[in-house]
Amino acid sequence: MSTENGLQTDLPELFPGFRAGLVEGEGAEIFCRIGGSGPPVLLLHGYPQSHAMWHPIAARLAAEFTVVAADLRGYGASSAPRGDDGHVLYSKRAMGADMVRMMERLGFQRFAVVGHDRGGRVAYRMGFDHPDRLTRVAVLDILPTYAYWARMDWRYGMRMYHWMFLAQPKPMPERLIAGDSIAYLEHTLASWTKAKDLSAFDPRALEHYRAFYRQEARIHAVCEDYRAGATVDMAQDTADREAGRKIKVPLLSIYGEAGFGGGERSPAEVWGEWAQEVEAVGVDAGHFLIEEAPQATYAALRPFLAKDIQ
Repeated sequence: MSTENGLQTDLPELFPGFRAGLVEGEGAEIFCRIGGSGPPVLLLHGYPQSHAMWHPIAARLAAEFTVVAADLRGYGASSAPRGDDGHVLYSKRAMGADMVRMMERLGFQRFAVVGHDRGGRVAYRMGFDHPDRLTRVAVLDILPTYAYWARMDWRYGMRMYHWMFLAQPKPMPERLIAGDSIAYLEHTLASWTKAKDLSAFDPRALEHYRAFYRQEARIHAVCEDYRAGATVDMAQDTADREAGRKIKVPLLSIYGEAGFGGGERSPAEVWGEWAQEVEAVGVDAGHFLIEEAPQATYAALRPFLAKDIQ
C-alpha cells in the first residue's frame, strides 16, 4: 500500500486504529482503510459520499471482522479517470473489478461485501460477475438498477430526479453543479434523510464529502457513474434478467423505511427475482441509514455477516 494522498491528509480522522493507503485496482488506484481481524468484509459507500460514511459502525465490525472501507473510483481519494464515450469506465462492472483486484492485492481471495447506494450496485454486480470471490452480499437501501428504470414514472421521477439529471450528456450537469457544488451536495444529503436536514451527519464526515465534491474531476466522475447507470449498467441488468440469471451468493437487503429501498412491492420480493437466497430487513431511517440509524443497521447486518465466522 502506498501512503495516503493529499486529499485526505488534512481531514478529520474517523477510523482510529485503521491503516490507510492506495491500492491498485483494475484501472484505478483505490483508497481504502483497513482495520480489525477475522473474516474479511468490504464496505462500499454510495453517492454523494465516500468511505467516511461507515465510521459509525466500522469499529464495531472490526471487533470481529477484517474491515476494508474503500472509495469507489472517482469518489473520495481514489483516482478519477476521465470518462469514456460509452461510460464503461464508470460501469458497476468496472468498479467491481477494481474491488476484486484491490482485495486480491490485500491478500483476500474471498470476502463479504456490503454496499450502500451506488456501492450496493457495485456489490450486486460483483455477485453476478465474481460469485467465486464473494461469501455474501448486503445491499443497503437500493433495488436493482433495472427495477427502478423499468418502473420510472412521474412519482419516481420526482423522488429520483438525480438519476436523469446526472445522466445528461457532459458537460451540462457538471457545469451546473460546479456553480455551487457544496450547496448541491448538502441539499442532496439533507433531502434524502427522514428528518430532511443534516443532523444525522457527523461534521467530520461532512468535511470528507465536501472535500471531494469541490473537485471538477470528481464531479465529472459522479456524473459518469450515473451515465453508466442509464446505459451500460442497465444493459447488463437487462441481459441478466432476460437470461434468467440469478445471484447465487446469499443476499441481504437492508432498507430505510423512509428511503429508496422500498416501494409498492417488498424488497424481499423484488430481490427474490435477482438472487437465489434473500433476506430483507427494514430500518426506521431515510436513505442514509448507516448515519441515521447506526445501531439498528448494525443489528440487522451483523447476524448476516456472522455466518462467515467459524
